[in-house]
Amino acid sequence: MFQGVYTALATPMTQEGAVDYNRLECLLTAQLRAGVQGIVLLGTTAETPTLSAAEKNEILKFCTTRLTGKVKIIIGTGGNSTAATLENTRAAQVFNPDGVLVVTPYYNKPNPSGLIEHYRQVAALGTPIVLYHIPGRTGLKVPASVFEKLLQQVPQIVAVKESDYDMVHVTGMAVNYQNRLDYLCGNDDLFPLYLAIGASGIISAAANVFAPAFVKIYNLFNEGNPKQAFALFSKIYPLIQACYAETNPTCIKYMLSKLGIGTATARLPLGEISAEHKKQIDRLWECADKNWMISL
Repeated sequence: MFQGVYTALATPMTQEGAVDYNRLECLLTAQLRAGVQGIVLLGTTAETPTLSAAEKNEILKFCTTRLTGKVKIIIGTGGNSTAATLENTRAAQVFNPDGVLVVTPYYNKPNPSGLIEHYRQVAALGTPIVLYHIPGRTGLKVPASVFEKLLQQVPQIVAVKESDYDMVHVTGMAVNYQNRLDYLCGNDDLFPLYLAIGASGIISAAANVFAPAFVKIYNLFNEGNPKQAFALFSKIYPLIQACYAETNPTCIKYMLSKLGIGTATARLPLGEISAEHKKQIDRLWECADKNWMISL
């Protein structure tokens, strides 16, 4: 259901911190031109925790009007409250997404019965679910035995966005579930490794900037040219690493500002990146092949 490159869309902002809809339209146009298979709206990269309900609704209306029928759309609706997740999912369903991205609840670390019931209630609303597993942010690492029960009892989970760096876990998930659901890479810096173990694609924050490269890497790999795919990945790897020198999406927004897509402004509690990291990105930028970046 979900194959290829899905960009976890950032939210361009003005210097004052307002949503910049002119630059948002430029970003959407550039992503479509790059040939991505889908867009994730209101994910973490969008700075969703800092957006008001009215802003979220306006962003969804603005983006879906321009994307529907062109690419698949996934909308982030998860949180650490089941009631709020259900409310977010109902609000998203107005825009007829292909799926909703539901993170495992963070901080409160639900036990297995609570986790299963959380997803069961979201599933009852009827939209396919992409489960987002990112233990480094949520504090919840879901054991394989719990995943098995979860996927058995909630068949509406059609995909997993995997952002764990435990490659034993990642490999085990790929072996056990890639024929039962879409296993999506959630770690930009490991994209070729995920493809090698059968991932169906990626949900990528770095694709805000490097969508042409990610699409080409995906296509090369699936055309039977893994060495060429990895060679291209190697070219952009230093900048992919730089995307995460500080908390996402601060560095990505700095890169987007260099492309003329919004300012580097992120909303508090995310602040401006350090002068050191700006210099690091600037140095890499000077010698980077801009053909693999989005263009206006």
